[in-house]
Amino acid sequence: MATHSLFSANSLHTKPSSGTHIKVQEKWLGFTALDRKPTHLKLSNGCRARAALNADPRSIEIPRQWYNLIADLPVKPPPPLHPKTFEPVKPEDLSPLFPDELIKQEASNERFIDIPDEVRDVYRLWRPSPLIRAKRLEKLLDTPARIYYKYEGVSPAGSHKPNTAVPQAWYNAQQGIKKVVTETGAGQWGSALAFACSLFGLECEVWQVRASYDQKPYRRLMMQTWGAKVHPSPSNLTEAGRQILQMDPSSPGSLGIAISEAVEIAAMNADTKYCLGSVLNHVLHHQTVIGEECLKQMEAIGETPDFIIGCTGGGSNFAGLSFPFIREKLKGKMNPVIRAVEPAACPSLTKGVYTYDYGDTAGMTPLMKMHTLGHDFIPDPIHAGGLRYHGMAPLISHVYELGYMEAIAIPQTECFKGAIQFARSEGLIPAPEPTHAIAATIREALNCRETGEAKVILTAMCGHGHFDLPAYDNYLQGKLVDLSFEEEKIRASLARVPKVGG
Repeated sequence: MATHSLFSANSLHTKPSSGTHIKVQEKWLGFTALDRKPTHLKLSNGCRARAALNADPRSIEIPRQWYNLIADLPVKPPPPLHPKTFEPVKPEDLSPLFPDELIKQEASNERFIDIPDEVRDVYRLWRPSPLIRAKRLEKLLDTPARIYYKYEGVSPAGSHKPNTAVPQAWYNAQQGIKKVVTETGAGQWGSALAFACSLFGLECEVWQVRASYDQKPYRRLMMQTWGAKVHPSPSNLTEAGRQILQMDPSSPGSLGIAISEAVEIAAMNADTKYCLGSVLNHVLHHQTVIGEECLKQMEAIGETPDFIIGCTGGGSNFAGLSFPFIREKLKGKMNPVIRAVEPAACPSLTKGVYTYDYGDTAGMTPLMKMHTLGHDFIPDPIHAGGLRYHGMAPLISHVYELGYMEAIAIPQTECFKGAIQFARSEGLIPAPEPTHAIAATIREALNCRETGEAKVILTAMCGHGHFDLPAYDNYLQGKLVDLSFEEEKIRASLARVPKVGG
């Protein structure tokens, strides 16, 4: 396939309770892994006590396998296509970018993938992550609903991203790779990969979307503290970046542009591979540790969710929580409403077209069938930088098309209003991205107040907002405005999507 190499140099730029009996609902349900010393659980009244759950102890260990939803879908998702031939991508087409094991996982139809012991050993730094009942938020909203959130902000990087950054770095190190490159929006993925690379002796170079690079300097400092080199994107370091800057010298950038820059560097250097923090199948597989743990935690307290709500940009956090529950739904064991929440300014699921499109702006990646706003669509610089992506993960798009989930879009002012309510009741300051899930959760909880139904709502709290405080400052000062997409802008972008049959 030499004449059609996906990443050859000349193809890069083709387009509380008192007493001794404490109610389990009031506990911080951060279960102890079997191979760690027992830890204590935080309680809602600030006391500490050992867990006393009548549950099989095997149910609270760190998962030993990642889950692949593809194995259980009645209709398999469409394959990625080579951008030159429009034929399904072969493993060798991806080898310039990814190590062999990740390529294998990307195309796998196996139901479970074993987690390497070395990866589980790193996971022990923060996993299992806690499942917390938001009793104070329930009280604030005066709702009969029971609200739970799975909190991934306990990781070293403060988000869910290390769940895939660690295995990606490990697989690259095992193959003898010396350096990895990547893109990042808000900086959560970039900081997670920088952390993971520091553990396995890899160099790390990151292209951060310019809008977030300027808004979130402390994310950049986190990456640099862990040894990464960070550039604003678009940059003059790549042909892809130079082309964008030529058209718009003040471009705020986008995840699609930053992906183009990182892919270009990886494709041109044999000792360098590319890592992606969302969208691709293997990334979604790795994130299912979230949902697998949560299933056991919910089971241990005798709860079954009626609603599962998560934010979506590329989709990894949402998939990580929801996919194991979709498996149980397909088995007929439960029937929750599974709801994705995206920003109104970048609504790929609710306003995009389901078609083949590039994963990046410059058109260097394989064509993936997904909900897209067009690969060169540049969203307005909302504060949820991790959600500013033109497309949705192909596997999530496929699941959406099959009808196993639904999607809504919410503007950022409503999201930050919900975040303030959450912070002032639960104490945790959410990152801008999960504020979308919080806003949707509050909507549903208020609906329960109206109907009197005691629904169980499970939401994904994928990271803290300690480095996103300028966004809160803007909201508190009344400077935050809703940025909506422009229909004409999207129509123009969609007109440039490649024409592919099927």
